[in-house]
Amino acid sequence: MKLAKPLGCNTFDDFCFLVGDDQKADLIDGVIYVASPENTDSNLLFIWLGGLISLFVETFDLGEVFGLRVALRLDGKNSPEPDILFVRKSRLHLMRQGHIAGAADLAMEIVSPESVQRDYQMKRTQYERAGVEEYWIIDQMAEKVTLLRLGPNGKYREVRLKKSVLHSHVLPGFWLRPGWLWQQPRPKKLVVLDEILGRNQ
Repeated sequence: MKLAKPLGCNTFDDFCFLVGDDQKADLIDGVIYVASPENTDSNLLFIWLGGLISLFVETFDLGEVFGLRVALRLDGKNSPEPDILFVRKSRLHLMRQGHIAGAADLAMEIVSPESVQRDYQMKRTQYERAGVEEYWIIDQMAEKVTLLRLGPNGKYREVRLKKSVLHSHVLPGFWLRPGWLWQQPRPKKLVVLDEILGRNQ
């Protein structure tokens, strides 16, 4: 990566210039955080979960799902790159080449050892302030999924498990059983989709 400006002074344009196309990074309060190379377990989890959500979104033509190197340009000094993000069909006019000009409707982060503080604290603050309606934190190390949803006051509140599943409001009808994520091997995505849609009852 090319030399960055002093801490906290980077703009969105600097972020686009300094971070290579093959790098995942976040711009938070003018500071660029470059992610470490992803381990294979996290990558497999990302592919499984992103694939499942993409299948669901495509089934109902709800919008678009993006992964990894698509940034959210929240303001001049804040541009995170969620691991998985969803934008409703009615808001696809925010799509630009390489980024979304504003908040996603849903963002997911898969926690890595070096991203714990960013995912649980810094990005939570960013997403809440920007109005990301749902923020899912997927913590493979702790085998825990945290679902945060904006309340009427514009603040996140944690959604509790109901019968061992978490239900999305942004994706109507979509729900996730966190136990699926930690299974080895994970269940087939099409089998899980059938269960979510009630096809195998």
